[in-house]
Amino acid sequence: MTTPTDPPVPPDRPRPGRKLGPIAGNVGSTHRAWLVPMRDTYLASGLTLNALSDRIRFAKSKLSELLRGVGLYPRWEVVFLIAAELGMPNWPLYRLWRQAAFEAHRSGEWVERCTQRTTILTATDTAPPMDHRAFRELTEGHYLLYAQVFLDDEEPDAAVSDTYDTLWLSWNDARTSTDTRRYAWNVLRDTVLARTPHHDGRPELGTAAFDTLALRSLTDPTDDMDQIPELVMLFTAISHLPRRQFDVMVLRHLCGFTPEAVSALVGASLATVRSDERHATHFVRDVLDSPPSTEGTFP
Repeated sequence: MTTPTDPPVPPDRPRPGRKLGPIAGNVGSTHRAWLVPMRDTYLASGLTLNALSDRIRFAKSKLSELLRGVGLYPRWEVVFLIAAELGMPNWPLYRLWRQAAFEAHRSGEWVERCTQRTTILTATDTAPPMDHRAFRELTEGHYLLYAQVFLDDEEPDAAVSDTYDTLWLSWNDARTSTDTRRYAWNVLRDTVLARTPHHDGRPELGTAAFDTLALRSLTDPTDDMDQIPELVMLFTAISHLPRRQFDVMVLRHLCGFTPEAVSALVGASLATVRSDERHATHFVRDVLDSPPSTEGTFP
């Protein structure tokens, strides 16, 4: 009987210390946009809260609160130190942190005070990875069309910009995912719908939807008023669709994409897109053909 020269490799051991709690439910969408990638990077780093606390000289309890979005909105100096320790790009992180600070009702003076010690590093407009830039060039126009269905004025541009900043922070995860297009689409979708007004838990397509192909195709102004109730019912029915079917209907019938373009944009097979559209169309037709007594009763 021989004895192996190398000892067996021990199984992976759980991270020592208390497990990091979930993100607080009241964390805003832009705050979450930078906090989720930071948490994911921390969890993938193998560091414990104790080790990270020692490295950046910040109390472990406060660090735990920051990574859960609990308590006061964090100062940039601390976020910057954590990002530097974890190897995260500071430029997209700073833009998202700044916007979330204003959404948390922090003043411009407070934001400027927070960045005084890191002004030079924070102000450095570093370039994202080359493949990230190429991906943005290919998708940005299409992403804007989707965002414009839900948001008005400058909000679509801001939502799409935040999407690419979020992707930059988690680009390694996007590249190693099953499909980068699908990963990115989910980030865009979550970013846009987080800013979209909701009614009974459903996104409102709202006034932006009335500027779609369906309404622009009307040539007689007197027909507009007759069509509006039908359009409202149509948009309401679409808002009750499952996630994938909802996106396919918005992209196909409110943005005007071909099935092939939808497939390439969202990272789904052409057969899946056509199947989703077929099922969604049946549902919408059933709703629109329902008698008045059943209007508004959706599954």
